[in-house]
Amino acid sequence: MPAIIVVAIIAVFSLDPIAQEAAYHNFADQRRILGIANFFNVLSSLPFVIIGIIGMRLVALRRIQGGLSELQPMYLTFFAGVLLTGFGSAYYHLQPGNQTLLWDRLPMTIAFMALFCAIVGEYISIQLARQLFAPLLIGGIASVLYWYVTEINGNGDLRAYVLVQFLPVLLIPLILRLFDSKLDNDKYIWGVVIAYAVSKLMELFDAQLYSIFGLLSGHSLKHLVAAFGALIFYWALQQRRSSK
Repeated sequence: MPAIIVVAIIAVFSLDPIAQEAAYHNFADQRRILGIANFFNVLSSLPFVIIGIIGMRLVALRRIQGGLSELQPMYLTFFAGVLLTGFGSAYYHLQPGNQTLLWDRLPMTIAFMALFCAIVGEYISIQLARQLFAPLLIGGIASVLYWYVTEINGNGDLRAYVLVQFLPVLLIPLILRLFDSKLDNDKYIWGVVIAYAVSKLMELFDAQLYSIFGLLSGHSLKHLVAAFGALIFYWALQQRRSSK
């Protein structure tokens, strides 16, 4: 696994700097309804807020029978990231642009890093997860800030953010295959991974899905499916039990 990380870092940073395409902000569904611009992209951000709140409440009340108490800070940070993603996403979609995109990406990165550390703790080592937690959070936030600073200076570079967003998605399935969890029901974590992968596909086919369904675009569906992935992890913290 360390070899995969090294190869991924070398591969990504061997590329030329990747600027944010202006076309990224041109979503298929731009309808204004009830005076709200990009109404459904804004509205579909709401489930993140709801799931973030109920997830934080679950962890804060120490009702995580399906998790490990030692990883409580990571679970709480994950759901806090999900909550803030809802606000950040809604803010961004009200007026899409690089300045507002910053506030969409920062909380997403916090959620990604916290979830990845939690999975490391559940499958590999609680001690390793604790050691990685702060550095990965800081590194994730730094990747977004680096992109933003380079963007406003006219030489935007998304490479670090690409690593932060996609390397955990590559590593988590490997962790699930190579290590035994301290908890049962791997299906929940596989469900989170699959939901995230499907959400990215929906984002990719934003306009095509909008033309098919009419009411919701691929990007709005992406929000709903990604939020469902967070809900699956909420269920995991309720339903799993120790496998030892």
